[in-house]
Amino acid sequence: MIARPDILILDHKLPDMTGLDILTRLAEQKSGILTIMISAYASLDIAISATKNGAFDFLAKPFTPNELRYTIQKAAKQIFLQRKALKLAEERRQMRFQFISVLAHELKSPLNAVEGYLNLMEQHVMGDRLADYDDMVGRSLDRLQGMRKMIMDLLDLTRIESGQKNRDIREVDVVAVIRRCRESVLPDAEKRGIHINLEGPEALPLWADAGELEIIGNNFLSNAVKYNRDHGRVTVSLAAEDGVVRLIVADTGIGMSPEEQAKLFGEFVRIKNDKTRNIPGSGLGLSIVRKLVSFYDGRVQVESTPDVGTTFHIELQNRPPDEQE
Repeated sequence: MIARPDILILDHKLPDMTGLDILTRLAEQKSGILTIMISAYASLDIAISATKNGAFDFLAKPFTPNELRYTIQKAAKQIFLQRKALKLAEERRQMRFQFISVLAHELKSPLNAVEGYLNLMEQHVMGDRLADYDDMVGRSLDRLQGMRKMIMDLLDLTRIESGQKNRDIREVDVVAVIRRCRESVLPDAEKRGIHINLEGPEALPLWADAGELEIIGNNFLSNAVKYNRDHGRVTVSLAAEDGVVRLIVADTGIGMSPEEQAKLFGEFVRIKNDKTRNIPGSGLGLSIVRKLVSFYDGRVQVESTPDVGTTFHIELQNRPPDEQE
């Protein structure tokens, strides 16, 4: 079996037909072969016709070996770039497919749960007392809240990755932002007897987008509460040194193995084991945080020990707007 060529050097003048005829047939077959047309009749009309019929390049006779070599090198480079583009397109297609598959799975589960509770209520399985259905209603609302959180996370992720997120960079007090984040997770923490301690200065200025800082703070503090043990502790430390603001969030929770830590910042990644089975989450929060931290030329590091706790170290460069990209 003869292998299909990648590059065809085609003479315009042939015994029974012209090179243009061959080009037309190749175009009809969608062969993908890169054709270099050569001719002793180097008229502009032939060159235009060859290009219209799909020729990659045109060489007029007589040509030197260096001219031929250069033209073939250009064609080979074009083939390399085409194949690389096709590979990237296929990888993106696979990523989109995986993304949609995971998204469908993550949304289907709460929808099925809510539908199941509604069917049970429709059948009056608990009788006619409305109060007997409070637990089902509460569970349904929790599931819907989780779906809303996932949708908002998806919107945030899409805006960030598309470059369409509007940023308002100004001098922000990081301590005030973290205090607001603490207040938002405090009701859940108090229900489980978890104490949240904030350590650091009374104020700490940082050139940043306040909304981005709230997303970062809310993700780390809510995770520190969710994955903590009852009557546990969360310690949030803030400091600044050499133009870098450092945020440390440490908890006394269930911790993670090294294998789990390696997957932590991927999209739709949630640590799944016996201890986390009933903990809700979109699996997008830390992926969003990592992208936001990169806006500040920062970094995130994690230290964790199973059944002991987890500590996140976040560093953000403190630069005025005219020094940021």
